[in-house]
Amino acid sequence: MLHQKLQQRLIQKLSPQQVLVMRLLQEPLLSLDQRIKQEIEENPALEESSNEENELDDNTEDSTLDSIDSEEDEFQEQDVSSPDDEFTFEDYIDEDEIPLYRLVADNKSPDEETREFPIISGVSFQEYLISQIGMHMFNDKQYIIAATIIGNLDESGYLCREIPALSDDLAFNQAIEATEAEILEVLKAVQTFDPPGIAARNLQECLLIQLEHKADRTYATELAAIIIKFYFDEFSKKHYDKILQKGNISEEELREAIAEIQNLNPKPGNTIAEVSRDSHYIIPDFIITNTEGTLELTLNSRNTPELSLNRDYISMLHEYGGSKRKTAEKDALVFIRQKLDAARGFIDAIKQRQETLYTTMHAIMEYQREYFLTGDDTKLRPMILKDIANIVSLDISTISRVANSKYVQTPFGTLLLKSFFSESMLNTEGEEISTREIKRILSDIIGIENKSKPLTDDELVDLLKEKGYNIARRTIAKYRKQLNIPVARLRKEL
Repeated sequence: MLHQKLQQRLIQKLSPQQVLVMRLLQEPLLSLDQRIKQEIEENPALEESSNEENELDDNTEDSTLDSIDSEEDEFQEQDVSSPDDEFTFEDYIDEDEIPLYRLVADNKSPDEETREFPIISGVSFQEYLISQIGMHMFNDKQYIIAATIIGNLDESGYLCREIPALSDDLAFNQAIEATEAEILEVLKAVQTFDPPGIAARNLQECLLIQLEHKADRTYATELAAIIIKFYFDEFSKKHYDKILQKGNISEEELREAIAEIQNLNPKPGNTIAEVSRDSHYIIPDFIITNTEGTLELTLNSRNTPELSLNRDYISMLHEYGGSKRKTAEKDALVFIRQKLDAARGFIDAIKQRQETLYTTMHAIMEYQREYFLTGDDTKLRPMILKDIANIVSLDISTISRVANSKYVQTPFGTLLLKSFFSESMLNTEGEEISTREIKRILSDIIGIENKSKPLTDDELVDLLKEKGYNIARRTIAKYRKQLNIPVARLRKEL
């Protein structure tokens, strides 16, 4: 049975403008530039402007936009679907009236400041390998098999598919029947490509390929190949005593063979991938300078264009703002008003983003003033998102968006903003210290340890306690993993 009832609920919703601000806030500088370009392309009422154009009176724009509100409500209620009154906005544009300078690509003044946009270009990992196929006497079938093998390599350069699976792929996708023997034959040829060790199916095969293709083969190289081929499990676990006993070799010979293995590349695919990664530019969102002990913060807006409303659209809004309008003109007015409102909202969102970024970064700079003056990691104060949120009176999620993927240029290098946030701990003297300081001390202790007998996590706990840091063993293990430091057994050296 249907019945009615009253229910009271409290619902919190974000307006479209707030959602836009939040999305723009989490964008780093380079992504923001691309987002602005996209908005300019999609909204003709938004344009890039110079500083002189930005001196347009905002009050005039606002009054122009607001003066249409009452009239817009009037004609929106009328029927505008008559087929006899069909009219498009393009009918108002006369190509003969377009100024000549708008048709010229290079119309910048010599005094105008140029903005640099770094463009990354290069040969991809797969393209580099495919270019080497032509250096071998492959027939058409072998060429397709080689290209399929290369297409199935992961970023490290390993073949991540089984041979039977490759045979099925060739049958279904290329309509080619290839036996496992034929695929293995082509695979052996691909494994001779540069860089050495490419297209291996596991680490053991990767290292063996590199050793077998070494030009200057010595006794240490031969011994290294034997160790990888027959004693790989013992070597990977650093059970050197077992290798010395089974291989009947001296400790010095084993040390030379291990040195040969350590010079190999366990991830040959990264040799090419790193070239592309190294070409990426990190554009800092903030710049902090130290002028005789005074810290100065600036927002990096060099590649962010100045935005303004399109003057032509404002003029058309004046033109169609009269009391008497045709149905088609009313449609055009609705279109113009929507685009201008969207453009003004986007400009306001960009301004709000800049203000929030500056306010938050300024609070972080003041909070970590000692570090930005000296560059000493031990001067870093424990800082969490809530600390900055309380200072600037913003939500923690907003601070998180600011810290995410943003970089700050300091006199000590360009650093990721979220690296300044760390939990706090108390030492034996009751002083509050940053976990980042503890990680640095832990890294220093492991760096000077005796590599023939590395320190265990329990021994590290005792050493840190002697220095005044009371930390549990599981916390040491967590910090060690965050620092990419292996366990004691894997740090052992002869």
